[in-house]
Parts: sequence; structure tokens; C-alpha cells
Amino acid sequence: MKDALAKAAVLVEALPYIKNFYGKTVIIKYGGHAMLDKDLKNAVLTDIVLMKYVGMNPVVVHGGGPEITGMLTRLGVNSQFMAGLRVTDKETMEIVEMVLVGKINREIVSLVNKIGGRAIGLSGKDDCFLQARKKMINNGFPDGEIDLGYVGEINHVKSGLVFNLINQGFIPVIAPVAVGSEGESYNVNADHAAGEIAAALAAEKLVILTDVAGVLADLNDEDTLISTIKVSEIPALMEKNVINKGMIPKIECCVAALGGGVKTAHILDGRILHAILLEIFTDQGVGTMVVP
Repeated sequence: MKDALAKAAVLVEALPYIKNFYGKTVIIKYGGHAMLDKDLKNAVLTDIVLMKYVGMNPVVVHGGGPEITGMLTRLGVNSQFMAGLRVTDKETMEIVEMVLVGKINREIVSLVNKIGGRAIGLSGKDDCFLQARKKMINNGFPDGEIDLGYVGEINHVKSGLVFNLINQGFIPVIAPVAVGSEGESYNVNADHAAGEIAAALAAEKLVILTDVAGVLADLNDEDTLISTIKVSEIPALMEKNVINKGMIPKIECCVAALGGGVKTAHILDGRILHAILLEIFTDQGVGTMVVP
């Protein structure tokens, strides 16, 4: 009886959140350890299916860096990174697209469908819905801008295809491969893609799964988790090196989403089972919330 009452209490606690998010779109950037560990993968995708069944509209944007690196290594292709981005020549781009679209995306779709959802996999090339231009970087290099090859930055999101799928009851699962003006493929950072998609879909919430507890005041102490950050506080945190390395694109994607009208963005520890449900359906919440 105690177990049953505890379950009832959880459902009662979740009710106002279900009401608030009913019919709303939530973008989930799926990456990190939660893509590699079988139990975590099952928990994340089960959470997403549950969200759909209680009336929310989850959209999944996934990465796949470790699997891309693994495939490149097996094929004898060296991986090079500049400013945290993979240098992507034509051969590398073909492998990136094969892994992201042909392997990882298919696996996620299959597992969602097995759990009981209705998932459809997309890349940004479908209906040209993620359009990109070549991304150049200038990080203080003496030769000026650096060409990373087929690395892109999104300049337009054609949202109609995703809206149509949502309205038909599907869970879109998106691989961050975009299309250029000449039909070429571009490798787009999955965090940035999630932020741009969230803004284009006027999502209620953006959730980013990562391998840390959130933004930490002391990078070596998870007890120093910063639960809420205002956009205006971000420059000072970056100057203090509180936000650095791999956290930078995640914060940038949150800022882009909020600038596009998304109400809140969350960086969650994807190593925690059912982290998404804890954030969305409970009073406690987890991780770091970024707000305008």
C-alpha cells in the first residue's frame, strides 16, 4: 500500500506540470553518455515517449561525435579539431553523414518505436529544412579566418515538415546534417542545431543532456551546481572560466534559443536515470536552467 500511495503522490505532483506543458513543444538535445549506456538510452527514450503520451510534443536532436570518431579511426582517417569543431573534408563528411543519418538516427528511431512511440528520422536535408552556410572561425589565428571544410552554421530552419509530423502524432528524430545552397552536406554542431530548431519551432523548453551535473561554480565540485543562470550573467561566468570548453556551445545554444522566443533552456546530467522526467514533472528539477 505504501508503494502505491507513493506512486499516487508522484502522479499528483506531476499533474500541474502535465497541464502546463500540454500541447507544448520541447526540444531535447540527446547526446553524451546517455547515448552509449544501454540503461540510460532506454530511460531517456522512454521519458520521451511518455511525454508524447501525456500530450507534449517532444522533438529529438541527436549528436554522435564518439561514434563518428570511432568509425573514422576504423577507416584510417585522422580526426582533427579546431576551436572544438571537427575539421570536415569531403571524405570525412561522407562518413559523418553515414554515421549520423544511416546508423545513429535509425537506431534511435527503432528504439523509440519499440518502446511504443511513433518516431520518424530526419536529417536537415529532408525537404531542405536545415539550411546552412560554411562556418569560418577566427580564433586569433595569424592567417585570419580558418576554413573547416564542410562544417556549417544554420542560416534558416524550414519548420513546416517538423510541424506536420508533430501534428500527425510523430516524434521527429533529427540528425544535425544540413544542406547548403548548392545541395552540399554540412556537419553542424548538434547543440547549435538544437538551439536553432527550438527557436524556429517556438518551443516552450529546450533540454540539453550532457555528462556533467550542469554549470558548476567550482568545476571540481558538483555541490557547487548553479541552478539558474540569467543570460546577462553569462559573460562574467565565461570570463571567470566557470563556463568553458564543451559547456560553451551548450550555453550558446541556450542563448540562441531564448533569443528566438524559447521560454527556458535546461542543461541536464544525462547520467541520471529519468533526468528529463525529474526536470519537467517534479518540483525538484535537476541541472542548470538558463533564463532570459
